[in-house]
Amino acid sequence: MLGRIINTGNQSTTVLIRLMVGAVFLSEGIQKFLFADQLGSGRFAKIGIPNPDFFGPFVGSFETVCGLLVLLGLLTRLAAIPLLTIMLVAIVTTKAEVLAKDGFWEMMHGSRTDWAMLLGSIFLIINGGGKWSIDNRLQHP
Repeated sequence: MLGRIINTGNQSTTVLIRLMVGAVFLSEGIQKFLFADQLGSGRFAKIGIPNPDFFGPFVGSFETVCGLLVLLGLLTRLAAIPLLTIMLVAIVTTKAEVLAKDGFWEMMHGSRTDWAMLLGSIFLIINGGGKWSIDNRLQHP
């Protein structure tokens, strides 16, 4: 089972996607704790997420831990799954209203980072951590 999770291709360029996805999620996760009123539980309350005092730190923890795992290339596929879920929820809870109120192009403009993180997470689920990852080292000791 672990072998299937850490199985990865040998592409060296995958590290670029890992750096982008991992750094953004790690940073956003930490900021949910540092600036809880604006980016964590306060933001979650504002957009209507139920139980924001629980889900703010919960999501922040997943973003921090999974972002770090992606940066390291450790359990990359597994770490990218919660990040994909976080992005789907973020798009639905924040961009649907923009689409309805301000239109398609405003929604697309406001969601460019969301789409990059969503597609980056999908890429990592499909391809794994790549040549320069701990997953690759574990796969090929």
